[in-house]
Amino acid sequence: MKRGGFIYILTNRSNQVLYVGVTSQLKNRIHEHKTKVHPNSFTARYNVDKLVYYEFHQTIKEAIAREKQLKAGSRRKKTDLIDSMNPNWTDLHEQVDVLD
Repeated sequence: MKRGGFIYILTNRSNQVLYVGVTSQLKNRIHEHKTKVHPNSFTARYNVDKLVYYEFHQTIKEAIAREKQLKAGSRRKKTDLIDSMNPNWTDLHEQVDVLD
């Protein structure tokens, strides 16, 4: 059975830095960002651990294609996407507890 995948956008406390990622286990991946499991990573160095957007896709292949699409887009397109789901840019990490 194939597993689905998530794309997600993280930011820092001041909402200045955006990071787009992909994973098959969103809850675990967000926990890794928040606990800085990889201390030399971009997200750890810039304190990027606030989940502000996510999407589920039926296959990880679809999620990876969507991640590439988002990464190629402008910052404005990403902020518009976040605003459409999460206009206050609140941390959505508690919502993912029920997803995985």
